[in-house]
Amino acid sequence: METEVRAKHKSYGPYERLVKRALDAFLSTLAFIVLSPVLLVTAILVRIKLGSPIIFCQTRAGRNEKPFKVYKFRTMTDARDSDGNLLPDEVRLTGFGKKLRATSLDELPELINIIKGDMSIVGPRPLHVYYLPWYTEDQRKRHDVRPGLTGYAQAHGRNTVDWDDKFQMDVDYASRITFLGDCRIILDTVKTVFKHEGISSETAATMEDFRDYCRSKGRTPRE
Repeated sequence: METEVRAKHKSYGPYERLVKRALDAFLSTLAFIVLSPVLLVTAILVRIKLGSPIIFCQTRAGRNEKPFKVYKFRTMTDARDSDGNLLPDEVRLTGFGKKLRATSLDELPELINIIKGDMSIVGPRPLHVYYLPWYTEDQRKRHDVRPGLTGYAQAHGRNTVDWDDKFQMDVDYASRITFLGDCRIILDTVKTVFKHEGISSETAATMEDFRDYCRSKGRTPRE
């Protein structure tokens, strides 16, 4: 993987530079308190339906491609084949898990990530660290800002948008962050969640692996 120092991201304006992080911390803390009964009930249901652990932790790539642990409610079983390998997502994703994803309740523990400063309320979604070598130089700009609980791509197509279009949306967002833009994305996300749109892609239970997508396009990872 390349280790060169990339140009430092320049904030678009005072909202991104001075207000966004403080507002994220305040609103996510408030939401965590207000939604604590929902968090508790969801945690109990996950324990009953799927067992332990309740929280799914995974290393994702954050701002400046720095890895961090993201927290989500568990939506899949640990079912494995005879060789001990995890079965495909579409097999392990239960009906209950699908409902959690459709309502985005599985994402609520990420409020902790926002409070900690790993994430923002709005920003490009945090993805697997093993995708990093596969990004183009332009796509890497999505990591110039904190990843988000939701983003423009999630509010406009979610998992039905292909990777190139999704990353272009992320890069465009990172280049021009505004208060009104964030408000629109949040409102559009609420509409998408209530309509249960874009939960699955055409080729997978959630979204096809970015590495497979790149291979289908004849791309190779950076050294």
